[in-house]
Amino acid sequence: MAEKFDVAVIGAGAAGMMCAAVAAQGGKRVVLIDHAEKLAEKIRISGGGRCNFTNMNAGPANFLSENPHFCKSALSRYTPQDFLALVKKHRISYHEKHKGQLFCDESSEQIIQMLKAECAAGSVHWRMPCAVESVKGGGQSPEGAVPFLLQTSLGEIEAQAVVIATGALSIPKIGATDFAYRVAKQFGLNIVEPRPGLVPLTFDGPGWAPFVPLAGIALEVDVETGSRKAKGKKAGNYGHFREDLLFTHRGLSGPAILQISSYWEPGTPITINLLPEVDVAQELIEAKSTVKKQLGNILSQWMPARLAEGLLAATGLPADARLADMPDAKLRALGDAVNRWSIVPTGSEGYRKAEVTLGGVDTRELSQQTMMAQKVPGLYFIGEAVDVTGWLGGYNFQWAWASGVAAGQALASAA
Repeated sequence: MAEKFDVAVIGAGAAGMMCAAVAAQGGKRVVLIDHAEKLAEKIRISGGGRCNFTNMNAGPANFLSENPHFCKSALSRYTPQDFLALVKKHRISYHEKHKGQLFCDESSEQIIQMLKAECAAGSVHWRMPCAVESVKGGGQSPEGAVPFLLQTSLGEIEAQAVVIATGALSIPKIGATDFAYRVAKQFGLNIVEPRPGLVPLTFDGPGWAPFVPLAGIALEVDVETGSRKAKGKKAGNYGHFREDLLFTHRGLSGPAILQISSYWEPGTPITINLLPEVDVAQELIEAKSTVKKQLGNILSQWMPARLAEGLLAATGLPADARLADMPDAKLRALGDAVNRWSIVPTGSEGYRKAEVTLGGVDTRELSQQTMMAQKVPGLYFIGEAVDVTGWLGGYNFQWAWASGVAAGQALASAA
C-alpha cells in the first residue's frame, strides 16, 4: 500500500531541499527523494568546495531563457538578501570574492547542513538513496484532483503534488540525468533543446597550432559573441564579458570563456580583445619613430612573452622584426589580431565539463508565480531542470533558491 504525502519532491539538490523545507514549514507533509548516496554533490563541489551560494547583483538580466521574462517573478520575490539572511541565521561566515560572488569562509558542507536543518524544521521525510521508477496519475477527473503515484525502489508513494528538482545533464559523474525531461515529455510538456553551458571551448586545425603551446597562460580579456543589433529570437544571443581567459591544451577556458559559451552558437565566431586597455595598432604606429625594440619585446611589455610569440607566429610576423621596419598596414593587422581576435570554436568540452545545462523544460509551459505546469495541476519543475540559466558566479544557485521558494510557497498555500 502506498505511503501518502501532500508533496513529493524528487531531487535533493539546492532547489529541491529549499522547496521541501518551505512547503513542509508551511504545514505540508513532504517527502524528499534522491537517487544518490551522497547528498547535494553539486553544492559540495561548488566554488572549489566553498560554495559560491549567491551573487549580490543577481537579477533577470543575468539569466538566459527563450522566455526571458519568466524568471522575474521568482527572482524578485526571493532575493540574494533573503538567502543571505538564512545564511546569517545559521551563523555561517562568508565573504565576497569578486563581482558580488559570495562564498562560505569554511566549507560548502555548511550550506548542505543548513538546508538539511531547514528541512528538519518542517519534519521533511527522506528517501535516499531511492530511485523513482515511474510517475503516474496527476491531473483532474470529474471527482477532482487525481493524486500522483510514484513507483520507487523503496515502495509506492502517493502524493497530491510532485516537484521535479532533478537538475539536468551537466557533470554526469555526480549523477546528472535526463529524468526531468523524460517526466516533462511524458506529461506532454515541451522541452527547449538542452546543451552544455558555462563550458570550456575547444579548437583544432592548422589555425590553432601556434596557440597549442600556450596552455597555462591566463590574462584578463574582453570577449563577445553574437550581434548587438540582432532582432527577434537571436536578440538574446549577444554576450559580452570582461573576465580572465585561460589557454588549455585543447582550447580556451577560464571565466571569460565559460561566460561566453552560454551565448555562443556553434559555427559562429567569438571575438577576444586580449589587451582591452591598449589600442595596440595606435601605440605601435606612434612608437615607430622613437622605439628601436623588436616587436616581440614590445608586445611582451603588455602580455606574457609566450603569448606575444604565438600571436606574432599566427599573423606571420617574426618576433625579432624591428618595429621601425614594419609598415603601418602590418601593424594595424597585428593590432586587429590582438584587440579583435576572431576565432570559431570547433566545439565545447561537453556536459562532462559544463557547469550548467542550457535549455530544459519550456517555461511557457509553467506558471511564473508557482512553477507549476499549466497543463498538469500539481506537477512542478524547479531549478536547473527549467529553461533558465544564469551566468557564472552564484547566479544559478540564486535561481535554485528562488524557484524552490516560489514552488514551496505555492504548495504551502494550496488547499
